[in-house]
Amino acid sequence: MPFAANLKQLPGVSHLAALQLLDKQGEVVAVIENKPGQAGSLAVYNHLAQLYGCINAEAAQKGLELFAEHADEARAHVGKHPNIDRLIALAAGGDDLRVKSLFATSE
Repeated sequence: MPFAANLKQLPGVSHLAALQLLDKQGEVVAVIENKPGQAGSLAVYNHLAQLYGCINAEAAQKGLELFAEHADEARAHVGKHPNIDRLIALAAGGDDLRVKSLFATSE
């Protein structure tokens, strides 16, 4: 299924401002914000965190399936899609990442 169709099946993320990805020492290694260009990645990573509790090799593989054609493009053009590149590395046996949700606030 194409990424756009997969995205429509994922839980909404309007309640999130961002996700922080933390290494095993608790250091923030990446932030995925709820903004154009990152909202799809935010939805995928949020879904994976809900299903798996962290982003491990199994979750990363599922994430690559969800990214569909974008995962193929990321493999062909390393660096163009850093959030997918991260999943590729994790699927290949990288260290698990914990996910911390930063919730949106209404003012």
